[in-house]
Amino acid sequence: MNITIWYYLLIINVLAFGAYGIDKWKAKTKKWRIPESTLLGFAALGGALGCFLGMQIFRHKTQHTSFRIIVPLCLVLWIGILAYLIFFQ
Repeated sequence: MNITIWYYLLIINVLAFGAYGIDKWKAKTKKWRIPESTLLGFAALGGALGCFLGMQIFRHKTQHTSFRIIVPLCLVLWIGILAYLIFFQ
């Protein structure tokens, strides 16, 4: 499997985790927020682990049904994609 995929996933997950932390800080300080579509977009684009960890560590968006369903679903999907790439490529 190409090393570029691993670098991409590392970067997108760090960005996703950071986005959840920044959005939580902005929520507390009543500043402009990161759109929910952007936060969920990180999960869909491969940052699901970073999103999930950000949700848990920052206690952010954990009560929103869409986040409680979509982020874990994306995580399972990306684990499946990686498993396929590792074992069948």
